[in-house]
Amino acid sequence: MAEKHEGNYDQLEGLSVRVDDVIYMPTLDAPDDKPHPFVYFITILNESTERVRILGRKWVIREEGGEVTVVEGDGVVGQTPVLEPGEDFSYNSYHVTAANAGVSGAFFGTTAAGSKVRVRMPDFELELPDWV
Repeated sequence: MAEKHEGNYDQLEGLSVRVDDVIYMPTLDAPDDKPHPFVYFITILNESTERVRILGRKWVIREEGGEVTVVEGDGVVGQTPVLEPGEDFSYNSYHVTAANAGVSGAFFGTTAAGSKVRVRMPDFELELPDWV
């Protein structure tokens, strides 16, 4: 099966991602086999000279114990945001785990000129607090 975001993607000078916060949130719904919900806050910043539409993402979550989950799909929280030069797009969502995990990934999009671009997200941790 081919990857959803295949092909050649360029890095666009000035397009970046910031992980604003990651919070353990035990009050959120979570299945018994993955009882640990984490809320994360992400900002995609367009400090380039080109308009960019974010079309999708691909993240890899590696849990302690070896389980690997690939999260890949169209859009970001149901949207395909258009970022003019100088604009940013912030959102939050959540992921559930069975244990501590590390997250890596990227967002994919196109410029107004039709170039395919990719921007890596800084790696971040889903770390259970000591009191859990």
